[in-house]
Amino acid sequence: MSRMRITEVARHARVSTATVSRTINRTGKVRPDTAEKVWRVVRKLGYHPDTNARALVSGRSHQLGLIISDIANPFFPELVKSFEEIALRNGFEVLVANTGYDTERMSQSVRRMLERKVDGVAVITSEMEKELIAQMERRRLPMVFLDTGRVRDRISNIKVDYSSGIREAVEHLFRLGHERIAFISGPLDLRSALTRRTSFLQWLKRYNLLRNEKMIENGNHKIDGGEQAMQRLLALPQRPTAVLASNDLTAIGALRAIYNAKLRVPEDVSVVGFDDIDFSQFTQPPLTTIRLSRTKLAENAFNALATVIASSSKKGREYEMSTHLVVRGSTGPNHEHLADSSATRGDRSNP
Repeated sequence: MSRMRITEVARHARVSTATVSRTINRTGKVRPDTAEKVWRVVRKLGYHPDTNARALVSGRSHQLGLIISDIANPFFPELVKSFEEIALRNGFEVLVANTGYDTERMSQSVRRMLERKVDGVAVITSEMEKELIAQMERRRLPMVFLDTGRVRDRISNIKVDYSSGIREAVEHLFRLGHERIAFISGPLDLRSALTRRTSFLQWLKRYNLLRNEKMIENGNHKIDGGEQAMQRLLALPQRPTAVLASNDLTAIGALRAIYNAKLRVPEDVSVVGFDDIDFSQFTQPPLTTIRLSRTKLAENAFNALATVIASSSKKGREYEMSTHLVVRGSTGPNHEHLADSSATRGDRSNP
């Protein structure tokens, strides 16, 4: 940005030209509210800082990489939106790469980010080849991973407590009188899907509900996979009275299969999803689901990178995220249980 434009931004933002320069080039400390005011004026005036000039001044590109798995899953656009908003407020641009679970596309994404000299990379995918990680480490590039990172210099990890939300869901269904509880997992080559499945089985065993292995079905984390898995569950001699899905898209597919089978949710089958994507509150009925906050995930990912970029120690750290059950209309009492129970047992099964 030219000197003339810096002066105009300073006048509109009512700060010094030095403050504008430090904000744009990130060469000194500026209060977050002041920096946000400066960037707001820059955007309003339609000015575009010269990224090459900024890089020469600061030694940084002021770009962050964000690698995601599946842009078609609403979970990821919501995450990208939150991450980009935080980054822009702090003077960073974001380079997004969607791998589609393809190793070659993953390699291309890493190569492109190295070529663009990004200042750090958030890897929000289930897997990444060790050689790709090594490439970024050799460039001394700050990184943050979702559940797959080992904390060390310049590398942070966001650890999700999947178990707490799954425990809440199983307890919720058990209190409603459900004992035939099914689970539809995601692809088991994805670490997050395997972790959710393992946690679900652990909590079923804790409540002595793991009585039929056929109640555990595999899906693909997409609507069609959830629908097909639910069809198989409904074909069992004793169908489940409740099902928990590994993500919300799977749960939406299960809702469709139940509807096509002329059954009702939650009167005949209760359904619980995972992630709490925005769409989940608009299904019919609204989906009970386990919330994994994309906003909080984006904040943790950005803070992990920004802290290492600004720090002299360069030591990464682990960030912890919790999950919680959000109860909506897709879960209700087990009517079979109510019909067979005494009045006392029936009262206890209500939420």
